[in-house]
This record gives sequence, C-alpha cells and structure tokens, in this order.
Amino acid sequence: MSQTVIVSFGEDREYEFLVHDADVAGMEREQARSWLAKEFEDLECTPSNPMGKILVLDMILNVAKYGGEHRFEQGGDWAKKFAAVTAVVLARPVMKVDVSNFTVG
Repeated sequence: MSQTVIVSFGEDREYEFLVHDADVAGMEREQARSWLAKEFEDLECTPSNPMGKILVLDMILNVAKYGGEHRFEQGGDWAKKFAAVTAVVLARPVMKVDVSNFTVG
C-alpha cells in the first residue's frame, strides 16, 4: 500500500511524493519523530507555540518551511526522507503539508 505526501508552498507550487512500503520498512513512529526533531533543531526552526511545547504537526510544518521549497522541487533524498517520515508519523493514505497556510490535512 502506498501513501501520498503533498507539500505545498502555494498555488501551482505543490510537490507530490509517493511513499511505498519499502520506503518505510522498519521505520517506527518514534524514529520518524526523532528525525523530524533533529531536522527541526538543525534547521534552527522557531517553535510556533510561545510556551515552547513542540507538537509533531509543528515539526512537520516548520521542517518543510525551513528546509525550503527548493529541496522539494529537486525531489532529492532529503525530500523523500521527509515524505517517508511524515507518512509514518501521520499514518494516513494522503497527507497535504500546506506550508503557505501552515496547515496539515
């Protein structure tokens, strides 16, 4: 079963990634969350919550935002890894990470 992760930076600026079982084989939710947390820190993301608590949706949105559209446009390893960890964390058949509106659906 495959999952679809769409990362949007605005109208006509959407990048779609198909995540297959082989892409996430052996990856547990906690490993995926740890990757997001590391990228959040490495990219020096700013927490959305002023209380400092960082929710997984905040991590996903901020990592996409601070990682930059060019990474998704290129469709390289980093973007594919982002899609895979997002698929594992959210566990939905289709996910849209809308960076411009700061929502995940």
